[in-house]
Amino acid sequence: MDVLQVDIEYAGYDEKSDAIHDIRFSVGSGELVGLIGPNGVGKSTALKAILGLLPRCSGKVLFSGNRQTYSYIPERPILYDKLTLWEHLELAGAAYEMEQRVFTVKAEALLYRFRMEGVRHHYPWSFSKGMQQKMMLILGFLIEPDVYVVDEPFIGLDPRATKEFLELLEEERKRGAGVLMSTHVLDTAEKICDRFVLMDSGKMVAEGSLQEIQDSCGLPDASLFDCFHRLTA
Repeated sequence: MDVLQVDIEYAGYDEKSDAIHDIRFSVGSGELVGLIGPNGVGKSTALKAILGLLPRCSGKVLFSGNRQTYSYIPERPILYDKLTLWEHLELAGAAYEMEQRVFTVKAEALLYRFRMEGVRHHYPWSFSKGMQQKMMLILGFLIEPDVYVVDEPFIGLDPRATKEFLELLEEERKRGAGVLMSTHVLDTAEKICDRFVLMDSGKMVAEGSLQEIQDSCGLPDASLFDCFHRLTA
């Protein structure tokens, strides 16, 4: 069952130009789809279009899971200087109308998992970039949505936090959540993604499993890196 269906004709930040066009794919329950490409090709713009955050967008986006909910983990942390880490979690829990008992158990477990329990009452402006990124992961995993939309999650994460993040994603996929993750780290994407949407210059250049992409560019057994460069050369 698809939990996310995307059919974007065009989208952009103003009326003068469209940053992306002809973006069409789906994400199934329990599936991890990688939105792949180097910086500047439109991956983050595509995610913002999917989430309805752009002023100009033509097309249809359907969240079709059981609860039709999603968590968005942005590339750049979005934080409030006057709220502590725990107050951020409480605000998110209230916004999602989580029961207090459920919220406390979940929040405590995530803080422990990402080794942030000792700074729960600290302000995020005092955190390193990596700690701020872990904070966004904690906020993203606080609820159990149908879909995770994750933008360049590996930037700033240390190896231990990356491992915890990937393990949590796997647990959520087993629950049935779909994941759409943008990244330019192709070697990691190749290892963890079920399917790929390759982008270049604001448009899709290929979509499918690694084998399907290898077949489309005539490079059997090639890496995702080599396939991408063949398709965009």
